[in-house]
Amino acid sequence: MKKILAAIDFSNATSGVISAATELAKAFGAELHLIHVIEPEPTYTAYGLSPGEFPEIHTFHQQARSRSQKNLDATAAEIAANGIAIITHLADGSPLLELAAKAKEIGADFVVLGSHGHNIVASLILGSVAEGMVRKALVPTLVIPAGDKA
Repeated sequence: MKKILAAIDFSNATSGVISAATELAKAFGAELHLIHVIEPEPTYTAYGLSPGEFPEIHTFHQQARSRSQKNLDATAAEIAANGIAIITHLADGSPLLELAAKAKEIGADFVVLGSHGHNIVASLILGSVAEGMVRKALVPTLVIPAGDKA
């Protein structure tokens, strides 16, 4: 195992994902890739409106990217302090699609991600990144249950 991809969303599932991914990276001497995916900006073209009519949406998205990158960098610095080779990725889009694409792009040998434990109705409506990754997995995938709500 040379490359591990860990998906983090800065929720109560993140600490368990980081812990498991870090332990695996240490045990196998693997390179650890952290990915955080931001949902794309909404588009209002279906309503006959242009993004220019809602500049706040773009500003909010840019602020979200900036905060996410700062959190990603801080998390990576903590992990790197333990002597683990780490690379970060910030993506925009569908979390499931982006995670699967990044795993393929980097040639990940293993994927670690969290599960929020939504009930079946929420999972049907919202979808489940964890369930989708396991169902479509091309490499071993470890799902870490979310911890207690902070």
